[in-house]
Amino acid sequence: MEDHVDEIQREWRRERPDIDPAPQAVIGRLHRLGGLLMTELERVYAEHGFSQGEFDVLMTLRRAGEPYERTPGDLAARTMVTSGAVSKRVDRLERAGLVARRRSAQDGRGRVVALTPAGFAAADAAFTDHMTNEHRLVADLDPQDRADLARILSAWLVRVDPDGVAPGATPSDDA
Repeated sequence: MEDHVDEIQREWRRERPDIDPAPQAVIGRLHRLGGLLMTELERVYAEHGFSQGEFDVLMTLRRAGEPYERTPGDLAARTMVTSGAVSKRVDRLERAGLVARRRSAQDGRGRVVALTPAGFAAADAAFTDHMTNEHRLVADLDPQDRADLARILSAWLVRVDPDGVAPGATPSDDA
């Protein structure tokens, strides 16, 4: 069975036989698959009224554990975006009544962003549907292939991004 990447590689082998296009077999497919998967993920976020970035902030707060709060700086680091981007996302979520900004209980000078009860409920509902969607997306893979793929991608990611903070990184599906 062939895909579009096979066709692209054939064309490059014909046009530039001096350059080996073999990496496209992995990178080209990951790129195409990433785009297709992101479309499927964003569909579920939108069903809950969230952008990818808003979903990422809510999930980062929800998985923090009780009291479901983080500092703005921690949110920026964990969602791999600038503090300005976090601020805009938090503004939208705050207007929707899903998060609240308040003084930190540990440091009266510091601020935290916390899930409201409505935000907690919305986060749990969205995460449930998100995981159902992810299970659907990998369902056709053999369980051993899935485990092998996860292991290979993890090893590769650690080599490419040893600190876990790729330059220019955007939130991904690690929400």
